[in-house]
Amino acid sequence: MTVVRYWISKAAPSAATAAMVLTAMFGLTAMTSLPARAQTYKEKVIYSFAGGTDGESPVAGVVRDSSGNFYGTTNTGGADSAGTVFKLSKTGVETVLYTFTGGTDGYLPYAGVILDKSGILYGTTAFGGAFNAGTIYEVNTVTSQETVLHSFVAGSTTDGSLPYAGLIEDAKGNLYGTTLEGGDISCEEGEGCGVVFKFDAMTGKETVLYTFTGNPDGERPEASLIRDAEGNLYGTTSAGGPADAGTVFEVIAATRTESVLYSFTGGNDGKRPVANLARDTAGNLYGTTYMGGSALSGTVFKVDTSNQETVLYNFTGGADGQYPFAGVIIDSQGNLYGTTIFGGTSSDGVAFELDTAGAETVLHTFNGSNGQYPVAILLPDGKGDFYSTTELGGTHGMGTVFKLTP
Repeated sequence: MTVVRYWISKAAPSAATAAMVLTAMFGLTAMTSLPARAQTYKEKVIYSFAGGTDGESPVAGVVRDSSGNFYGTTNTGGADSAGTVFKLSKTGVETVLYTFTGGTDGYLPYAGVILDKSGILYGTTAFGGAFNAGTIYEVNTVTSQETVLHSFVAGSTTDGSLPYAGLIEDAKGNLYGTTLEGGDISCEEGEGCGVVFKFDAMTGKETVLYTFTGNPDGERPEASLIRDAEGNLYGTTSAGGPADAGTVFEVIAATRTESVLYSFTGGNDGKRPVANLARDTAGNLYGTTYMGGSALSGTVFKVDTSNQETVLYNFTGGADGQYPFAGVIIDSQGNLYGTTIFGGTSSDGVAFELDTAGAETVLHTFNGSNGQYPVAILLPDGKGDFYSTTELGGTHGMGTVFKLTP
C-alpha cells in the first residue's frame, strides 16, 4: 500500500504516476540536481510498525500527554486489518489500545486522535459504523474501551459521510470536523460534496453546520478544522470553487454560514489543498497545496486578513521536497515547519523549515530505512524537537513514529 489517501483527491496522482510525471517534466536528474539548504536535524525512529497486530501505515500524526506518552492511529493492520488506536511510551514501547474490527465500531481511521484532560481519545474512522459511512468514536486510555459516538449516514441530506479529517474540541467538549462526502446528495453525482459538522458533548447529537455545494464554495474537505477565539472555523476543500482546484473557507458556527476566503486557480497559486491551516496572532492563515505551483510540485501559501493569497514557497520536486500532504505549524517568530511526502535525495520525503523571508531549509531527508512518505503534520514539544509519523518505511517497511532533534 503506497500513500493510501491519494485516491480520495480528485485528479491526485498515485506514487508511480507522480514519479513518471516528474521524470517527464524535469528529466531523471531533477530529483537531486536542485539545491536545498543543509540538513540540520537528527532523526530517531521511536517505533517501527511490523504490520501485524501492532498496526500498519500510520497516516496521521501523534498527540502527547503530560507524561510523554504518544497516542495515534494506524490506517490498517491490527488483528482484523481494519486499523488500530495505539499508545507509545516515551521509551518506544507500543500498546494497542483498540483494534477496529471493520464493523459497526469503525474501519480505516485516516485521522489521528485528540486527547482530553480526563484521558479520553476522540477520533474518526472513514468507513464502518452502522451505515458504513464512518464514525466518531472515543477510546478510554485506561480501560481501552471504544464507544461509537456517531455513525454517519451515507445518502442523507442531513448528515455527512466519510470523515477523513480529524477532530478539534472547544472548551465545552464539543467536537468539530468535516466529511469528504455527504450533505447535498445532488452534488458530485449523488455522493455529496461534504459537510462541516459539530458533535454536541452534552446531548450526544451531531449537527451539520454547513453543506458544501461544489461551486463556488468548494467540495471534498479532507482536512481538520482550526478555530479562533470567537468560535469561527477555518479549513480547506481539496476541490471545488470556480476552477475546481480547492478553496480556503470560514464557517461561522453560530449562523451556519460559509465564506470563501480564497479560491485556487490551479496554476502558480497552487492546487488541491488537502491539509489543515495554521493561523497567526494577526489572523493570517497558512497552509499547503499538494499540487500546483510554478513546478507543479506543491506550495506553501499565506492568505492574509484581506483574503489575498501569497505563495511563500514553490517546491521544485528535487532535494527540497515534493507534494506537501500535511499542513504547516508556525513558531513565535513566524517560521513555518512541515513535511513533503516525496522529494529529497532519496525521493522518500523531507521535513522542512520556511523562514519569514521564504527561504527553505531541509531539516531531514527520509530514505526508507528511517521512514518513508511523511504524510502527517509535525508535533512540536516546546523544546525545539518535533514528532510525527511516516506512512511506510522503517525496520519492517510498515511505517514509523519518529523524533527530530536539532
